[in-house]
Amino acid sequence: MGKFDGVLLASDFDDTLYGLDLRIPERNLEAIRYFTREGGYFVMSTGRAHRTFAPFAPLVPMNAPAVLSNGAAIYDFQADRMLEQTHLPESAPRDLGAMMEEFPSLSLEVYHGEDIYVCHPNYITAAHLKKVNCDYTQCEISDMPTPWVKALFHQEREVLLQVQARLLAEYGDRYEAIFSNPRYLELTAKGSNKGGGVARVARLLGVAPDHIYCVGDNQNDIPMLELSAVPFAPANCAREVKDWGARILCHCNDGVIGDIVDILDGLY
Repeated sequence: MGKFDGVLLASDFDDTLYGLDLRIPERNLEAIRYFTREGGYFVMSTGRAHRTFAPFAPLVPMNAPAVLSNGAAIYDFQADRMLEQTHLPESAPRDLGAMMEEFPSLSLEVYHGEDIYVCHPNYITAAHLKKVNCDYTQCEISDMPTPWVKALFHQEREVLLQVQARLLAEYGDRYEAIFSNPRYLELTAKGSNKGGGVARVARLLGVAPDHIYCVGDNQNDIPMLELSAVPFAPANCAREVKDWGARILCHCNDGVIGDIVDILDGLY
């Protein structure tokens, strides 16, 4: 028996567990090893799809299924199998195509299985795909195979705020549309978000709601922070997360998971 038996800690990946300096601080790894050794469940909850997170999975000492694609997928890396996955509605090509006609500067990136397709790439798209180190197929929306697990619109935040408002007003019953970065607006099926994903993993593991703790840095993390007994965020988090009321800890480069495990050490 360990002091963290029945406790779940869910962490975002980019700019939370994984620093802005493109490394996982050793302090985070040491804290996770201690937490799991004492019986806790460490869960990754990331906007990255399976293909873009899988290269990093061996670096993270997870002992529970991961929430991927902003809650659209739950993947067990220990068993190497997908447990759950949702898809955007059949109308997605038509709906998102209409958004691109209305906002012609948009770039669209979609995920079909392990393949990535891009329409009208811009410099933000190029930087994103370089960061995740994946190849892709550039084509028109009509040539992209379906179904799609998730999609991203790329553009500057001022444009994406208009896109988000317009899309939710027109198709809010079909999509989650949320920022994972000031220049990435991520789309999943309605109800598929990080909060729902973490809740499903907690039920799978038998973790009580009052023993769930979450940390994240951006708007797409707020649905899981709402589940957290104490919602945590790194000092580098987005203004929306600070204004929402998360408990702010150290910068992601300094090992924010270490701060959280120190706090939990005192609580348990």
